[in-house]
Amino acid sequence: MSLLAMGPALAQSEAARPDAGAASATVLDELRVEGRHSGDGKPATATVGQPPAPYAGGQVATGARLGMLGNRSILETPFSISGYTEKLIRDQQAQSIADITLNDPSVRADAPPFSERDAFMIRGFSVTNLDVFFDGLPYIANARRSFLDGIERVEIIKGPTQLVNGGVGRVGGTINLVPKRAGEEPLTRVTTSFRSDFQLGTHVDVSRRFGPDNAWGVRFNGSYRNGDTALDKNESEVSVAALALDYRSDRFRASLDLNHSKQNIEAPTSLFNSAAPGFDIPRAPNGRKNTANSFEYIDSDYKMAASRVEFDLLPETTIYAAAGASRYREDFLTSSYRILNTNGDATATLAIQPQQIQGFTGEVGVRSKFETGFIGHQVNIAASRALNENYRGGFVPPTLPSFPTNIYNPGGLPGGSPSTGGFARSDDLPLFADLRASSVAVSDTLSFVEGRLQLTLGGRYQHIRSRGFNTRPDRGPIGLNTYHYDDERFSPAIAATIRVTENLSVYANYVEALTEGPTAPGTTATVTNAGEAFAPVVNKQREVGVKYDFGSFLFTAALFEIRQPNGFVTPAAPGASDPRGTFGVDGRQVNRGVELSVAGEPIEGLRLLGGVTLLDAELEKTASGAFDGNDAPGVPKTAINLYGEYDLPWIAGLTATGRVLYTGGTKYDQANDQKVASWTRFDLGARYAFTGPLDKPVVIRADVQNVFDKAYWSSSARGFLAVGAPRTFLLSASVDF
Repeated sequence: MSLLAMGPALAQSEAARPDAGAASATVLDELRVEGRHSGDGKPATATVGQPPAPYAGGQVATGARLGMLGNRSILETPFSISGYTEKLIRDQQAQSIADITLNDPSVRADAPPFSERDAFMIRGFSVTNLDVFFDGLPYIANARRSFLDGIERVEIIKGPTQLVNGGVGRVGGTINLVPKRAGEEPLTRVTTSFRSDFQLGTHVDVSRRFGPDNAWGVRFNGSYRNGDTALDKNESEVSVAALALDYRSDRFRASLDLNHSKQNIEAPTSLFNSAAPGFDIPRAPNGRKNTANSFEYIDSDYKMAASRVEFDLLPETTIYAAAGASRYREDFLTSSYRILNTNGDATATLAIQPQQIQGFTGEVGVRSKFETGFIGHQVNIAASRALNENYRGGFVPPTLPSFPTNIYNPGGLPGGSPSTGGFARSDDLPLFADLRASSVAVSDTLSFVEGRLQLTLGGRYQHIRSRGFNTRPDRGPIGLNTYHYDDERFSPAIAATIRVTENLSVYANYVEALTEGPTAPGTTATVTNAGEAFAPVVNKQREVGVKYDFGSFLFTAALFEIRQPNGFVTPAAPGASDPRGTFGVDGRQVNRGVELSVAGEPIEGLRLLGGVTLLDAELEKTASGAFDGNDAPGVPKTAINLYGEYDLPWIAGLTATGRVLYTGGTKYDQANDQKVASWTRFDLGARYAFTGPLDKPVVIRADVQNVFDKAYWSSSARGFLAVGAPRTFLLSASVDF
């Protein structure tokens, strides 16, 4: 028995469409789930490494992993969730999480595309890549950029998720990466790729199962990309290796994941570009313009190991445990600029700050289903602990020069690279800060009227410890404690889902969460208090929503309100002796929004994915009420993401694709005096699936992103400005052997 439980759409085979070919058809085979049943007669949730089946069209999943609650179908989940599939990742030629979140109108990237990192705004709140979960575990994903070569699903759960997840997380939402597992059929896939200006890559995906009943599985993904990007002077080299092992029997399941990636970038853009107050934000430069010097660089190395086991004590009672560890190291010399006027004149400042980030995490839990009279129960108990450590400093930073530039006509540092000798490397640094999050969670999902009404009651008792240490020998003894926050709290949650009909459900939730306080971003060259951490904060969300499955087309709507203390970089006044801004917590940010989204295949051969988010982000309780009622900086009122595919009927296997992205204008500062213009971007593409020599399935994909070469500020979040990518050409060819 499979997980196809959401109506006729879930039984629709991807292989039936002209463009599917063997390359696409294998997706459904890989996700087949053999049948255990829950006590209410419905299919049980998927086992280790087996996420819910794809929905009609194959681009999104029928459900997602809801932390300790296990895999849940969309219609029975009292939260807003999305699960983007490996098929969509391949078809959109996505390399990192930022590429795949272009399908979600509630998510906006707030880091420049040619920097070393991904960072996001979900429902108008910051979620960094450090907050991304890997296979349900926090603090072990790549701290800067997670590559998707070994990833089966990218799941997004919107709003606070402390009820279902350990760690700390963020109030806007949680991104979870589901690793690939070996499918039932052998797979050997080779993909070659090209990106402008001249970046070439190769990706190998190999999967096998063996042993009695195919109990053992191994899957390896390896890739290498190198070359010039569409940004002037910018060159990127990326290598990824992901090994996934798993074992399954009637009652026991286990998995082991090993990941390693390296990313080396020459002349990268900086996250920390900003503008001084007192003038209108100038129009964005063309995305090819690069203010970085050719000698600037970021070199990084990431290693991770994670394991998960499950054992069925009884047919409806499962115990599980998981653990993981990771280490990320980076060395860099980069510059960031501060715009001084409407002409685009700016001052660029160099910074050097090697660092190492380590993560350790573990969880244990039990899930059990039973009945008491006419009430069904799904009880979950989980305990988790996660530790995140940041190592940096240990030396007096060299005095690096500033230099004038212009965002439209960049000028580099005269005389070339400055001397940076005598500073530490990322493998020899003292502890700068650490964060430990421990928690115990309990929940009971009560089912009434044959499961049509489900009420989830529970909460998580959280204990957060955050510490900072001096790492500058000129500021006192190395290791001297600079701050210590220790807080604990029970964060309650209540959620309900009503299946009005087989295809229609409505839901509501109220969730509280204790999360770590904000940390001042940037370096000592960009803000006066870089790295300063603030006390843990309490966040609250109220949400109601509706979900309707038309059979092959899914519509969801959500209305929500989230409250969180507001962290923001206040720029220095014009003419100030110290041009750096200062990060602080000022009042509260209240985001009220509406999300409308669609997914699936409304008519045969036409697939749609995306939606609209309308958001009102307002400041409250600011210092002396100076900014009360103003719009929160960096949050657009309107965001539209719509991606479409159409199988051209006159050529079998040929599919046309297109996307439109719109982001409304934003306020740059808390006073709302400076504004950032809205922008619209169009992408076009096509793919052709056919049978090549020796009857091997072949898929060729070609895309043009930002077709009209629009110049735009893609983000103004957290007091920083990010330029969007220019027109970019993507081409790839995949062959299954």
